[in-house]
Amino acid sequence: MSQRRTLPLRRSISLICLCLSLAFSTAGQVDAVGNLRWKAVGTRPIHQRIDTLSIAPGSLRIPGIPDTAYTFDAVSATLRWRHPPTADSVWLSYRVLPVRLDDPVRHMRFDTVMGKFVVTPLIAPQRRTPGPLDVGDVKYNGSLGRGLSFGNRQDVVLNSTLNLQINGYLGDSILVSAAISDNNIPIQPDGNTQNLNEFDRVFLSFSKDAWKLDMGDLDLRQSGSYFLNFYKRLQGALFETEQRMGPAGRNRTVAAAAVAKGKFTRNVFQGQEGNQGPYRLKGANGELFFIVLAGTERVWIDGVMMQRGQDQDYVINYNTAELTFTPRQMITKDRRIQVEFEYADRNFLNTQVYLHDEFRYGERLKVRAGAFLNTDARNAPVNQTLDRSQKQFLADLGDSIRHSFYPSAFVDTFSPGRILYEKRDTLLPSGRRDSVFVFSRDPAKRLYTLSFIDAGEGRGHYLPDLGTAANGKVYRWVAPDPVTGAPRGRYLPASLLVAPRQQQVFMAGADLDAGKGLSLR
Repeated sequence: MSQRRTLPLRRSISLICLCLSLAFSTAGQVDAVGNLRWKAVGTRPIHQRIDTLSIAPGSLRIPGIPDTAYTFDAVSATLRWRHPPTADSVWLSYRVLPVRLDDPVRHMRFDTVMGKFVVTPLIAPQRRTPGPLDVGDVKYNGSLGRGLSFGNRQDVVLNSTLNLQINGYLGDSILVSAAISDNNIPIQPDGNTQNLNEFDRVFLSFSKDAWKLDMGDLDLRQSGSYFLNFYKRLQGALFETEQRMGPAGRNRTVAAAAVAKGKFTRNVFQGQEGNQGPYRLKGANGELFFIVLAGTERVWIDGVMMQRGQDQDYVINYNTAELTFTPRQMITKDRRIQVEFEYADRNFLNTQVYLHDEFRYGERLKVRAGAFLNTDARNAPVNQTLDRSQKQFLADLGDSIRHSFYPSAFVDTFSPGRILYEKRDTLLPSGRRDSVFVFSRDPAKRLYTLSFIDAGEGRGHYLPDLGTAANGKVYRWVAPDPVTGAPRGRYLPASLLVAPRQQQVFMAGADLDAGKGLSLR
């Protein structure tokens, strides 16, 4: 019985002790975390912070000091005296909040986060203030592509495409616009449609107020003058400006300097009965193999301009310079065909300069002047290399560049599979002796290698020899006419040397409206 009573007594004493210890610890914690604070602060300086935490609004008390003597910001815990007390310090009481309300809140500090990245993050650069060169608001868009082609019957080919458009203002007043396209395609567009798309083109334009500057690939078209109308495709710069001169006067100036993409020429020929084509075009020097610049051709039949297109009047192959007419235009021997075009001629570096100025006074008077200069740089050949004897030959020709057929006969060694000629002396019907070339297979003779050129009907001394069994085309000499001495062949053993050309056109004109339907031009 005594043991059973002792055990409940011990348990009761232990429980009482545990409750007292919890009570004392709870009271200690309440005192430790209490938010009521007393603090002595000085009255100097006037503006001071009294705590590092934000203060509960309305909890500040300063015994013996009215509320009108100070201002208090509870968020930043700052006190500002309006009327400082005479005492050096005062006691005040307040209650603090557990946080500072105007502090930035973050989950982690930035300097601790940076050390935990596996890869350094990309940080956007800060926007810099404009420097001395302000490019202004320029917008651009486009695409850049790369393509790789390969197969079991071709090598690896890399193709590239670029399309870029730029538009905006440089600074605050210069409008800039650009269109740049570059497709790595070594062909021209087909001439079987009415509209063409350019593959490679670079164009930049700058304009401000009354002036404009274009650079890159230019299409220069002038049609305001009777004597100086043309259409050119150039690579260079074009400047245009218009200014007021007095109350009723205006002056417009156009200046262009560029390198020509090609050379202009005109073909005039009669159609063949029932032959729709193809008709091969010829260059300015009689060339037969060249590339026509896309979109530069103009075709007339009996003075009427034709339209390009499969469903229109004609189609043209720019790569082979061949013109074919559609069934819409039936060709006969009486149709007169005229074709104007530009073709890729890179024998010499060709430069072009164009100047035009027009003055207008009101609506009745117009005065204009213009100049066009087209020059081949004779000392800067591109695709044609001339030696000293060939340059002297062209210098002796003077203006007769249509006869620039340079003899091309080279001594060669005998070979059974080659076409070679020997030189023989011949007595002409006029009694004059001359040397001619005759096809030969005799290895004991002095043999020559020749290249023949089509000089036109009645302008050569050789014709194709169709009766010779040789591996290639053989030419035979034809005696001139015994009466007139005129050549009766078509080919010459020569090569065509392209001579540099220069073209200069100057123009001046005026238009006057005298009134009552009378005008002078």
